[in-house]
Amino acid sequence: MDASATSPARVIVVGVDGSPSSIAALQLAVSLMPLAGDTIHALAVWQHPIAFGRYSPPMEHDYEGLARKALDQAVTEAFPEGTPPIERRVVRGLAVEVLVQESRHAAMVVVGSRGHGGFAGLLLGSVSSALAERAQCPVLVSHGALHLAEGATTPLPPARTSA
Repeated sequence: MDASATSPARVIVVGVDGSPSSIAALQLAVSLMPLAGDTIHALAVWQHPIAFGRYSPPMEHDYEGLARKALDQAVTEAFPEGTPPIERRVVRGLAVEVLVQESRHAAMVVVGSRGHGGFAGLLLGSVSSALAERAQCPVLVSHGALHLAEGATTPLPPARTSA
């Protein structure tokens, strides 16, 4: 019997908020597919903004739609020559909680080292450290945005395969 028929698919989950760091994380995850995964799940997490005192942010905004747009733009920016097969999902909740839940069925979770802040931010700077402590699989925190800012097109050299 073929081993691949009995073993579950190896999923790499990538937290995406549209920040340069999350775009680098997407690129890194795709470069790791030959080694660590069969499929990529790009995940954008959103929530309604929190009200402070008398200030209550408008609830009529389509926060889910904004998250979906940020995810689609990030994938397009990460792969301008054509998108590899990536499953895209938008989930309501707290970023770290959703990613920890996803880690239970993943081979690896990849996140950027910094996300956007405020309600526009779907992954906050503290998410990567909290995720590393609580995830049920390996977590890779990409610092590739600095490398990309220097003009590189991928966060790391392509993975080498044995001849």
